[in-house]
Parts: sequence; structure tokens; C-alpha cells
Amino acid sequence: EYMGAKEQHQNFPAQMLEKEVYECQAPWPIYAMSWSCRIDRPYRLALGSFIEEYSNKVRVVQINEQTNAFEDVFSFSHPYPPTKLQWIPAMATTHPDMLATSGDYLRVWEVKENKQAKLKCMLSSTKHSEFCAPLTSFDWNEVETNVIGTSSVDTTCTIWDITTETVKTQLIAHDSEVFDFAFSSRQPKVFATVGADGSVRVFDLRNLDHSTVIFETARTTPLLRVEWNKVDGNYLATLPMDSNKVIIVDIRFPSIPVAELSGHHSVVDSFVWAPHSSCHICTAADDRQALIWDLQPLPEPIQEPILAYTAGGEINQARWSALQPDWVAICFGDRMQALRV
Repeated sequence: EYMGAKEQHQNFPAQMLEKEVYECQAPWPIYAMSWSCRIDRPYRLALGSFIEEYSNKVRVVQINEQTNAFEDVFSFSHPYPPTKLQWIPAMATTHPDMLATSGDYLRVWEVKENKQAKLKCMLSSTKHSEFCAPLTSFDWNEVETNVIGTSSVDTTCTIWDITTETVKTQLIAHDSEVFDFAFSSRQPKVFATVGADGSVRVFDLRNLDHSTVIFETARTTPLLRVEWNKVDGNYLATLPMDSNKVIIVDIRFPSIPVAELSGHHSVVDSFVWAPHSSCHICTAADDRQALIWDLQPLPEPIQEPILAYTAGGEINQARWSALQPDWVAICFGDRMQALRV
């Protein structure tokens, strides 16, 4: 099945897109964003609104290859702005078409015929309390697609089985808020977390008695994001708060960053590893720039990016398509752009 999906993926979609940049405008500021992976839904993204009130939206858009432009496919209501969106990380069409969102709870939505989203489950690990601790982020396991891990401001991480809608395990990951959670792309039982205490911690689901602190910021500056390299499981990247740098860590040599990517002139908001290459990463910042870096010279210092794109506003988010690896999406204000790289 997987091989079949791989082969189709090589020559799909048949018609190449003509433009270098595709743009779509939402009726609200965009924050969360995710490319769909399914081979039968090319050039499809979910966009989350950032409206500072209870009522928010998730909108699904897709490039129509006839009109050669993004069009709205459908949208649905979401309580509070979603902190993250992620489509099921599966290319095969044998899986149900699903999208997960985090905010007050973890919600998993089933998309029916690309026309509407039906809530499959709403998962909360604080069942017995009237208060819910907001979820800052989550990650969907690429190998065991019934497993999602979440991070919360209440210092915990929760590993969910979304099929049975049960908690597989819950642990106190940090001394304070946990801001991000990421499964290793190479080792599905291994995950990393970052938080307000300024540490990157690595856990193994087979032995949760201890975690390994592989990096800590000076002066315990909070770390906001963490993501593993998609091809080489030794590398991960993390983002300090209010910083113009993205830090690359090699887990074999903890505590000292293997690289600091400091090409931005103001605060970095997002970064994403290439899905198909071990040495490329995209960073995006308030200086309106999306930069692509080549890490091949490591351990030599990485001085500057190999590609730079200037957007029409401060970039909140960058996402790289696993299905179409020559496309990166960015969002700024109420606009999303897909860029050919």
C-alpha cells in the first residue's frame, strides 16, 4: 500500500502548476496552517483564524488546476483560535480524511468528500475539572496514525489514542508551561518537548521514567517551538522567545548548538524542515522574510541562507508540503501564499 502511494506520488499531480506564487485572502488574520498529505487532494491547506474572541474559523482551501488559483473548499467554526492544525500525516487514501486542531481541547475532525468537517472526537485529559488547561501544540505520529501527543500550559504532555479516544500516557514534561511537542520522524516512540523553562527534553515512550535535557538556553529564555529533521533523526531545531535566531541541535552532542541561523533582522515566528531533504530548513520572521538555509556545510558555521523571499507583511507561519516538496506556504495578516522553492 505504502509503496503504491510512493509510486503515485512520483508522477502526481500530472499537470504542473504554472505560477511561482499563489495567494489567497481570508476574511480574518491567519495563524495556524497545515498542508494536506493525501495524494488525491493536491495543493490543499487548512487555515485557522486568529480572532481574539470565542468564535473562530478553520477554512480549507485548494488550488483549482482549471482556474489556476486557490479557492475556498469549505469552512467550519472552531472555539478560540486554533493553536495548531494538522492533517493526518498519511498519503494513502485508505485512511479516513482527518484534520486535528488544538485550543481549549484536542479535536479530531473527519472530512467528508472534501465538503464538510464532522467532529469525530473532542479529547480532554482534565475530565474531572471544570477548568481546561489550554493546549499550546500537538503532533500526529507519522507511523502510528492513531497516536497524537499534546502539550499544555499545565506542564503536562498527553499521548492520545484517537481511535479508542483514551489517554495512553500523561506526564509532567517541564517545570512550567510546555509550548511545543514533536515526535521524531525517524523513531516513532521518541518525542521532544520545549517550554517556558528554556529546555529541550527528549522522551522515549518505552521508558518514561526519565527524559534527557539536550539543550538549555542561557538565562532560561523560553523555547517556543521544536521540530525534528524529517530525514536525519539526529537533528532538531528550536526557537527561543523574542529571538532572531533558530537553533539547530545535534542530539549526539547535547548542550552546544551545532548551528545558529541568525539571518533575520527581527523576531522569528516559525520554522519548518524540508520534508525530503536532511539539510534544508525554512525560517520566517517579523522582518517579512522567509529564508531557506542549506545546512550541508555543517559543522562549519552557516552564514547565510540560499534563498530569500520578502512577503507583504510580518510572517506568522511557514509550512512545507510533504506531498509537493517544492512548495512552501507562508501567512501574514489575512493572506496565505504558496511559494515554489
